[in-house]
Amino acid sequence: MKIIVHDLDAKYNAALKEKCDDLIHADGKYAPCRGCFGCWTKHPAECFMKDSLHQACRIIGRADELIIITENLYGSYSPNIKNILDRSIGSSTPLSTYRGRQMHHTLRYGKHKLLKVIVYGSITQPEKATFTYMAERNALNDGFEDSRVIFLNDLSKLEDVI
Repeated sequence: MKIIVHDLDAKYNAALKEKCDDLIHADGKYAPCRGCFGCWTKHPAECFMKDSLHQACRIIGRADELIIITENLYGSYSPNIKNILDRSIGSSTPLSTYRGRQMHHTLRYGKHKLLKVIVYGSITQPEKATFTYMAERNALNDGFEDSRVIFLNDLSKLEDVI
């Protein structure tokens, strides 16, 4: 299953929807994670807040390929993308295991193939290094076999890299 999470304008939704099985638009019209861990324990992989991210844990957790399209913000995800990633913590469990010789949470939905992060906007070399390292760590933590980071200066080339 190919999932796209993006913070672009809504005008991109139709074109991106054709390229994936499910789409999450980081439009900011949802509540931030409250850190209650209910999606871990009380009602696994389901947020108690009944907004557009209610099922985000299940959607992201079942992705074979997760594509995140984000504006660069000092070498990190945009706030709206970060909010979605925070709300998807229920795609793992509170139990721990070793992956890559390090302790991580047990995956609720098993391993995934590819985490691809497409970054747009101006970005410095140190920010690129930070972003690449962060994506590698996110991929390991979330059980992805591989990660790729693509930096775009021009969004007109977005279709070529999805």
